Amino acid sequence: MRPPSSSATCSVAMVVFFVLAMLSTPFAEATQTAYAQQDADRLRALFDRASSRADSLLVRYRLYPLTEDASVLDGLPSSLSDGTAREYALLSGLWAYRAGEASIFSAVTYGRRSTNLLEEAKAQAPNAPFVLLVEGQSLLFRPSIAGKDPDGAARRFGRLAEVVAAEQGSAITETEAHMWRWLALREADRPDDAQPLHDRLTGQDLPPLYRQFLESPPDV
Repeated sequence: MRPPSSSATCSVAMVVFFVLAMLSTPFAEATQTAYAQQDADRLRALFDRASSRADSLLVRYRLYPLTEDASVLDGLPSSLSDGTAREYALLSGLWAYRAGEASIFSAVTYGRRSTNLLEEAKAQAPNAPFVLLVEGQSLLFRPSIAGKDPDGAARRFGRLAEVVAAEQGSAITETEAHMWRWLALREADRPDDAQPLHDRLTGQDLPPLYRQFLESPPDV
């Protein structure tokens, strides 16, 4: 029996890809929609029905910024033995949230843990959507003494916009990526780049969270 041709193999691979995308997309899209609509109750309901570690980490990553409920960060694992790039990135982001609320001593420990998890994510898939998002946020929010780099963050968010435009079910929208890029450009003191992007975004019919972000951006 002859092995399948390369075209047949490619066709099978494409079918598998789209089946997996269809399976993962509903939960990811529901999470993204609830987040953008600032629907914390819906996110909590999604957390209760999360059927995988990846889904649980995703909901927690989206729920905490809306509620600042410290219990969302309870029981975080310090590492993963078999995590995907997406899981490592999400866990890195969650530890970064925890570092932001901790005492100075604990913040150093949690911040180092977040960095190590992000490095593991980047080693696996540096252009995965949540790897780019969390890395960009890390470069934007870290102290100057620790390597703050808003220009670098803007590049990550720009790449993120390109990636999510071509990838369904990532739980990140292209608009969100551009929103973060605008904030990074603003922080980098690049008004000639930031203002046209801001104008373009505010001219869209945005969900409540995005509108609030642009009208009252977070301190960085």
